[in-house]
Amino acid sequence: MQTILPLLLAMIAAIVLLEMWATRLKVAYPILLVIAGLLISFVPGLPVIRIDPDLIFFLFLPPLLFEASWAVSFKEMRKWWRIITSFAFLVVFFTALTVAVFTNQLIPGFTIALGFLLGGIVSPPDAVSTGAITRFVKISRSTSAVLEGESLLNDASSLIIFRFALVAVGTGQFVLQEAIGSFFWMVLGGAAIGLALAWFFVQAHKRLPTDAPSDIVFTLIEPYILYRVAEEAHASGVLAVVCGGLYMSAQRLNFLTSASRIRGYSVWESFVFVLNGIVFFIIGLDLPEIVGGLRADGFPLNRAIGYGVFVTVLLILARIISSYAAMVSTMIFRRSVIPKGRTGRRRWLMPLLMGWTGMRGVVSLAAALAIPVTLTDGSPFPHRNLILFITFVVILLTLLVQGLTLPYLIRRTGLFDNIKGAESEESARKEMKKGLKEVVYLHLKERYENDPDGHAGMEKFLRQWEERTKAADDTRMTEKNKAIFIELLEIQRRYLSELNKDPNIDEEIIRRQLYQIDLEEERLKMI
Repeated sequence: MQTILPLLLAMIAAIVLLEMWATRLKVAYPILLVIAGLLISFVPGLPVIRIDPDLIFFLFLPPLLFEASWAVSFKEMRKWWRIITSFAFLVVFFTALTVAVFTNQLIPGFTIALGFLLGGIVSPPDAVSTGAITRFVKISRSTSAVLEGESLLNDASSLIIFRFALVAVGTGQFVLQEAIGSFFWMVLGGAAIGLALAWFFVQAHKRLPTDAPSDIVFTLIEPYILYRVAEEAHASGVLAVVCGGLYMSAQRLNFLTSASRIRGYSVWESFVFVLNGIVFFIIGLDLPEIVGGLRADGFPLNRAIGYGVFVTVLLILARIISSYAAMVSTMIFRRSVIPKGRTGRRRWLMPLLMGWTGMRGVVSLAAALAIPVTLTDGSPFPHRNLILFITFVVILLTLLVQGLTLPYLIRRTGLFDNIKGAESEESARKEMKKGLKEVVYLHLKERYENDPDGHAGMEKFLRQWEERTKAADDTRMTEKNKAIFIELLEIQRRYLSELNKDPNIDEEIIRRQLYQIDLEEERLKMI
């Protein structure tokens, strides 16, 4: 512990510094973290970091998925659910099947079950990598929604494939009827457990006398409970966390105070950043141990690199083919959902872009490390070190090749040059603020018009609200006026919640305004 702790502290400090450098270079920070971990791994005398495979999922995945489900726009997910589910389930299965068939033919002794195991590991793209890369370029709201929604669900589908393949490798058999029944229980049971527990958590937050620190602590442990309970019931822990997180995100205004939302946002942002950074660092640091395992097996390193490159190319091609297949099927069966205004050039380039967003990362590493060292009979797990090495090569190549070229591809093709930009966003914001003023005025007029203490100062009160009262005036605010101000803020929240039902309104604009309202309420409480 005395040797590992300084290394972990140094790692966190390096993660922060590398993220700053990546922002300056306009490069996705996971790329620099993997490279840095790889370089540091060659430092002599460095202690080896080993993570228990049984704990890798439980330590990292629940909070990462929970935070992602709070950040995603459920309205956009519902709008594009067909393409999201096709990418999250059909494309993942097609990719795993492709990897299974080709590796079975290419790698000596690699069975179909092992191929599906590898396919389940490397098939899900990483949301963190994609999000870190696309933050430096402009993409459409629909594309962002598809990528975010896919990243939430493809982890579940790929890990279901991984679990079935792991059983098939261990037992040497695969019973289709049992697999179908288990699949539906994992999907439906995971979703049901997640929603039920999330409802219970919401009620607990409402009824217990919690404050901001206790609310935040509860939200930190809730994803682990969601995951653990679902896994104990042999359902999908990933789906439980995702469904529970989506439900709690939709209810956040009903059970969290403004202080809990503001402080929780900062805590979760920092917590998830450190977790992601550690995982990407481990990807690089783990290479010497993986290579050592290959050498112990007597497997040639150059052949293993060749297999890794081949699987990477296979994954990229499978995703691009799937993207074009999805586009063609949409044009044939669901032409009405194609966004208007797309030219033929843009229509045919979009699947290429979607296919090029398949960077791998956290989930692939977690799944690979979770492969047991031995089978139930005590014999070594077949080709474990080779699977680990291929996974590492896939993560490294997709991050470097696709990650570094994706921003250039977006700029070069000009696919998003004509999307609604800053002017449209500013126009939507102005309309929203105009609506807020109107709903506040109508509420004041209806409720306080006959109030002898309130009506005379109506216009002044509205100006106070609109100009956000400076500190010098705050000292003269009465408790009654303060209560009215807070009441008006709640009226605005209700208005924004109703406005968010409009499919043409960007939910990100609504969320930013809600955050501003939370800040205003906390400022008033400090007066």
